[in-house]
Amino acid sequence: MLLTSVPRDALLKPLSAVSGIVERRQTLPVLSNVLVEQQGGVLSFTATDLEIQITAKTRLEGEAHQGITVAARKFQDLLRALPEDAVLRLEATDSKLNIKAGRSRYHLQTLPASSFPRIETNGEQKQSLSFPQKTLRHLLQLVEFAMAQQDVRYYLNGLLLVIEAQSLIAVATDGHRLSYAATALEGNYERQEVIIPRKTVQELSKLLEESDAPVNLEILANQVRLRFNDIEVVSKVIDGKFPDYNRVIPVGYTRHILLNRVLFLQTLQRAAILANEKFRGVRIVLDQGSLRIICTNAEQEEAEEEIEIDYQGSSLDVGFNINYLQDVLTHLEATDITISFGDSGSSALITIPERGDYKYVVMPMRI
Repeated sequence: MLLTSVPRDALLKPLSAVSGIVERRQTLPVLSNVLVEQQGGVLSFTATDLEIQITAKTRLEGEAHQGITVAARKFQDLLRALPEDAVLRLEATDSKLNIKAGRSRYHLQTLPASSFPRIETNGEQKQSLSFPQKTLRHLLQLVEFAMAQQDVRYYLNGLLLVIEAQSLIAVATDGHRLSYAATALEGNYERQEVIIPRKTVQELSKLLEESDAPVNLEILANQVRLRFNDIEVVSKVIDGKFPDYNRVIPVGYTRHILLNRVLFLQTLQRAAILANEKFRGVRIVLDQGSLRIICTNAEQEEAEEEIEIDYQGSSLDVGFNINYLQDVLTHLEATDITISFGDSGSSALITIPERGDYKYVVMPMRI
């Protein structure tokens, strides 16, 4: 591989797109590396952790080579440290990547491309669809925060993606709260659902752009593949039965209050300062014309906030995890939200007025 007169950013942008999945500590040394290949004027960077693989491409003229692998983090850190207007020359030998930038010289150890474990796509294509990147980006951001982290119920450590008729639905839950979001699709599709791993979801949220440029989603036998811009993401899916979210989302509630999202969030943030550090509980006390928010801690300290509301129903006193309430308010962009309550032992339902495409359920807790 021989590349001459290469602008720094032409390398840094695709390298940054793939290096997010590279773990600092690996059982296989080659997994700490990024595969660099050049064919027909296209330079590609590929990284994998054996569960997800990301490839990003850029167009650069140079001599074709079978490819090399080089330490992803070191290569990225080096490029970031160089001046923005730096022009580089790269030359690969049998065991080194030699980098020249002005009067600077760097020599990075490499491993052969043949030892790099690619994830090959397999199985029949079950579904393929295309829609704007911003559509998928918004959908993921509305639900991803509710995914579980390292739960023994492995199917919760990801996000359920459902294609059904003219809708794309995303659902995430950790067993204590559930987030549901839907968006309309052009066309009519057979029902298909997959559970996408947490790490894949987080990488997609970073890589997808706020644009109308298309993203192509393919659902394979035990994988998903997404293509957008000059990036390809191939990920294994979680094999398991996701909970029936329709049974979790409550219906028939009679207590409804309308709140300004930012006002409610700021009120919770103040009260949370005195919440119990371990249990993070908050009492929501609903009375005619008022909503009180009460937090106490082990030091017998207390915070009480009151918001004037338009409510004439019966009183209610129910506890929740204050972090779960703050999470949803932080990720929504709506001006107002509606909170619906059952009794003191029932979950709360948060929706956006006059919209049925978003629902958030949070389970109660004893305080």
